[in-house]
Amino acid sequence: MNLTELTSLYDFRGKTMVVTGGTGVLGGEIACGLAGLDANVVFLDRNLDPAARLLEYANSCAGRALAVYADVLSLESLQQASETIMREFGQVDGLVNAAGGNKPEATTNPERTFFDLPADALRWVLDLNIIGTVLPCQAFGRDMARRGQGVIVNISSMNAFRPLTRIPAYSAAKAGISNFTQWLAVHMAQEYSAAIRVNAIAPGFFLTHQNRFLLTDEKTGELTPRGKSIIDHTPMKRFGKPTDVLGTIFWLLSPMSEFVTGVVLPVDGGFSAFSGV
Repeated sequence: MNLTELTSLYDFRGKTMVVTGGTGVLGGEIACGLAGLDANVVFLDRNLDPAARLLEYANSCAGRALAVYADVLSLESLQQASETIMREFGQVDGLVNAAGGNKPEATTNPERTFFDLPADALRWVLDLNIIGTVLPCQAFGRDMARRGQGVIVNISSMNAFRPLTRIPAYSAAKAGISNFTQWLAVHMAQEYSAAIRVNAIAPGFFLTHQNRFLLTDEKTGELTPRGKSIIDHTPMKRFGKPTDVLGTIFWLLSPMSEFVTGVVLPVDGGFSAFSGV
């Protein structure tokens, strides 16, 4: 295979990619990265306020970009979004489920023990992460099943391999996403087409709006004890940047990984490889 042939496998020109949570930190980076590879990109989110800035960049690339409202916890909302996208682009070639997150009320701390975690907060985290991944797969996977082709990439977490302290619902939810990814990969290949692939990435520790002040001190910017423990157990000695997931995402969406399905790939700076000694 020569360089031209190799490069062409990462040319997404004419391909339409949908990213849930598309205006968030991670989802926005993924969507803009795909736009940079000339894909048609759909920023799918409940919060479209950041969309104007993202669309300005995405539309400066060769593909077309669209911001569409959808609630990943509402199949009706997702189906309406799918209809809009189909009218605009005709089909969806790739789906990246980047919507997700945790909730402070579902996190233990010295003032809130495990026994005091409210059921509605636990349910919110479980629903957002698991149901918020399953429903988009239903809404956009149906057309993939009909055409016999498509790629889905879910976002799991290091928590799925080894649950972290303090965040029981989030850890359980991400483990569920890993399991569901494997299940759906087998189901799609056996029931519809081997050309439909379903995989996931498992990011390590990334500084986001949600966890920044759990890992760094808001006043000094120094690492908290939890943040220091994470860095001490990450061989690369840093937190991840949103751009760190792009290479793995692009590979999973591209024909370069056409014999890869049902896997959960760590993108963690070596965290999962380090025993601590």
